[in-house]
Amino acid sequence: MKLFSAITFAAALIALPANAEDWAAQAQKHTAQLEAFEFGTGETMPITMTYYTLGTPERDAEGKISNAVMLLHGTGGSGTSLLRPLFGDELFGPGQPLDLADTYIISPDNLGHGDSSKPSDGMRLDFPRYDYDDMVRAQYRMLTEDAGVDGLDMIIGTSMGCMHSFVWGPEYPGFVERFVPLACNAIEIAGRNRMFRQMIIDGFEDDPDYDEGNYEDAGDLEMGQLVYANTLILAGGNPYRLQAEAPTKEAAIEALRTSQEGLKARAVDPNDTIYQFDASRSYNPAPRLSEIEVPVLWINSADDFINPPGLGDPEALAAQMANARFVLIPASEETRGHGTHTAAAIWKDELIAFLEEQPD
Repeated sequence: MKLFSAITFAAALIALPANAEDWAAQAQKHTAQLEAFEFGTGETMPITMTYYTLGTPERDAEGKISNAVMLLHGTGGSGTSLLRPLFGDELFGPGQPLDLADTYIISPDNLGHGDSSKPSDGMRLDFPRYDYDDMVRAQYRMLTEDAGVDGLDMIIGTSMGCMHSFVWGPEYPGFVERFVPLACNAIEIAGRNRMFRQMIIDGFEDDPDYDEGNYEDAGDLEMGQLVYANTLILAGGNPYRLQAEAPTKEAAIEALRTSQEGLKARAVDPNDTIYQFDASRSYNPAPRLSEIEVPVLWINSADDFINPPGLGDPEALAAQMANARFVLIPASEETRGHGTHTAAAIWKDELIAFLEEQPD
């Protein structure tokens, strides 16, 4: 059963073709030390931001990097999440939209994720309760203070990174030339979206082994890990693809059990995960969308459980921006539910057309 191939959300597994490029292995890893980082809570502390780069920076007549594109991963991901073949093989090669001969890719481990500063580094629940504004501020400081980047040609953001795009636009006008947000909405995280996040948070906090965040081993929280796995399976999958791959009751149960075991084997840190899913609590870019004046290509898929068609009226939200276009990809057995954002082959033609319409 290939259920994992339909759940490319957070901790989902992705099968790699035999001829796939290992873009992550080719990337150069960097660590930025950001002193006196001020969180929205008022707390201040030094943090680290890890990021990965591919390609070579080009500089303009003033010596400024002119070809930087930042990739922003989803909740629970890392800077290497978008350096996988499903994404990179369609975009990074010769003649492709982000050809590394012309593009300098920057892909960070966002605050609270990967090798960047996070609760599991030792502070546990004493780590400041960051939100998306903090995460974007950390990206900005990473770029300007360590990566030597004073402006971006483009941000391509998936899921959480998609939402970060709508924070970036009004917060740092003029810094980013164009945005490609994939798989998100531009309204407050409420309704079912907040509910499924709260299910994951409650699953861990209500686990008898959580011990107010002082658990000894993440794998001991069997109830929390199972709630997390089940929620991702439901929220991340494409119902059409899952029906085709598991067409009988027996096949569906077998696929579910296989997926649960796979996710259980890759147990996540509960405190990190709670922070990650709660970080969207203050997100609501709708009142400031009109401040985004640069070109925007916003793409969702119709089989996205988290961002279903019509929710929030994305066409109307896009119309609030000066130069934005919203694209809804029809559901099919080829789309991947919420994870369609990572399957670049499905939306690459839209990106190519966008880049041709908005040349450098």
